[in-house]
Amino acid sequence: MKKTPLKRKKGMGANLTNERRREVYRRDGWRCALCDDTRRLQIHHVVPRSAGGSDFPENLITLCSRCHNAAHGILMPEMPDYCTPEYMEQACVEYVSDWVAEHTGEAWYPFK
Repeated sequence: MKKTPLKRKKGMGANLTNERRREVYRRDGWRCALCDDTRRLQIHHVVPRSAGGSDFPENLITLCSRCHNAAHGILMPEMPDYCTPEYMEQACVEYVSDWVAEHTGEAWYPFK
């Protein structure tokens, strides 16, 4: 019986290089940029790739799986009620915007 390769679900995984992933994790101190958790870290695109978002660090943020889920509208029972997708999106934009301003002196806002 011939084995077929496993197919990756469409839209799953950021398809980032390990180098880029480490760069973002390092920048964010190897912790969730929103809640400081150090477990189950994932990379989140502030502007989704489907909306033209890039894989550059200025569009990436480290989130734990709970915050990442909340950013995509999947609220876990232990998450505070204020963690709406809109709140999470704004928090991500503010974090990356503050980092860019601090390190480049330039303003960054993804939704011009």
